[in-house]
Amino acid sequence: MGRTNYFIEGIQGAGKTTFVQKLSDKLIDYKVFREGDYSPVELAWCAYVTEEQYRKVLTSYPSIAAEIKEKTVTEGKYKIVCYTQILTDIPDFHRNMERFEIYNGNLDKASFENVVLERFRRWEGEGQIFECSIFQNIIENQMLYLMMTDDEIYSFYRKLKCILTGKPYQIVYLDVEDISDTINVIKKERSDDQGNELWYPMMIRYLEESPCGKKHALTSMKGLIRHLERRKALEHDLLNEIFKGNSMIIKSKNYNLNDI
Repeated sequence: MGRTNYFIEGIQGAGKTTFVQKLSDKLIDYKVFREGDYSPVELAWCAYVTEEQYRKVLTSYPSIAAEIKEKTVTEGKYKIVCYTQILTDIPDFHRNMERFEIYNGNLDKASFENVVLERFRRWEGEGQIFECSIFQNIIENQMLYLMMTDDEIYSFYRKLKCILTGKPYQIVYLDVEDISDTINVIKKERSDDQGNELWYPMMIRYLEESPCGKKHALTSMKGLIRHLERRKALEHDLLNEIFKGNSMIIKSKNYNLNDI
């Protein structure tokens, strides 16, 4: 068995990005995959398009076609475009490309599951560090947009566990104790130089516009906390019941890398 792969997880604001950087500084020969990068297992902030859709994208944006091609990877019949890495002033480019993500309910439950599990099935990596590739983006889509029950989510992760059996991996979960306080901190951290909040309005809109958000009236800070509390509890259960032996839960702001 090769070198252990690390999947860094936790709810928004847990400090995953900072932890990934610290771990990569320690494990200097490891390959790091952050959100928005082309990853062998996860498709966050990437468009997943057919050849025909890809040609239409290039035709629609001729002035940046070269940049689009540079940020595109071919996987069988599909093209994966790391579109958030393309800097452009073209109106609505990023919003239009977002329609081709596998998240936000863009794929039905069966199609979404097939895409995710097949990519994990093909993955044979070692010595790699992943940010938000087991839980966050997958579970947010399952809970908020596909409206999957806890039993359905458990079923998905049992399948994923079977696929990962025999592969060297460890899930490191950064546990947030006070969700409300954490949100207030990142509201300030993720603001522009004028103090305008950037992340929070986007997150609230994402929550409120989702089928789950509409059905259960998940609005403003109160709704976000309700959602994240449920998600955190579900992720804890998955770690303890399905990924036991391949996971550890540590305090998000108080940990020792030497214990990993």
